[in-house]
Amino acid sequence: MTYPEDPYCSFCGRPGSEAGKLVDGPGVRICTDCVKLAWSIVDEYTERPADAPPPPWTALDGEQMLARLPQLAAAVDQAEAGLRAWVRELRRRGATWEQIAQALGVTRRSAWERFSEEE
Repeated sequence: MTYPEDPYCSFCGRPGSEAGKLVDGPGVRICTDCVKLAWSIVDEYTERPADAPPPPWTALDGEQMLARLPQLAAAVDQAEAGLRAWVRELRRRGATWEQIAQALGVTRRSAWERFSEEE
């Protein structure tokens, strides 16, 4: 491919002698300033995740944390009981251990060992 003596940016039209570095693409060239502008536009319209809230214990002392442990343990027990009920119902409906394991992101053996005593 032959270039004119002073190639230009396909976006802003500035000659390479004024634009600095030019990056060649198929049938186009872009200067560093236009690349920066493109990135700023992309950055402006890119969604950002919301800042994560601080952990709930940051405002608690050790005694307050200990006082909340029973609540947390009860919530875990309740969630575990609910999970077991779902697995029992899935098995009743004919779901395989492989399907259950895949849904939980564990191995078939892990799912079977954790929930099979309920059958």
